[in-house]
Amino acid sequence: MNRTALATSTGLSYDRLVKYLAWMSDKGLIQLDSNDDACLTKLGADTYDELVKWILQYVGKVRFPKFS
Repeated sequence: MNRTALATSTGLSYDRLVKYLAWMSDKGLIQLDSNDDACLTKLGADTYDELVKWILQYVGKVRFPKFS
């Protein structure tokens, strides 16, 4: 998904989103492809699944949609 669409769908300012994407890229959670679109890595998908599992266990029945 491109950065503008991500910023719009998350309600973040573009500048803040770019900082978060840089952090996630440094941690190996996303990759930027040749079009500069953000793509979730296997580590990112696994981390998402673990986070949702933790939320369900400690917070309650919540499921966040995955962006593709």
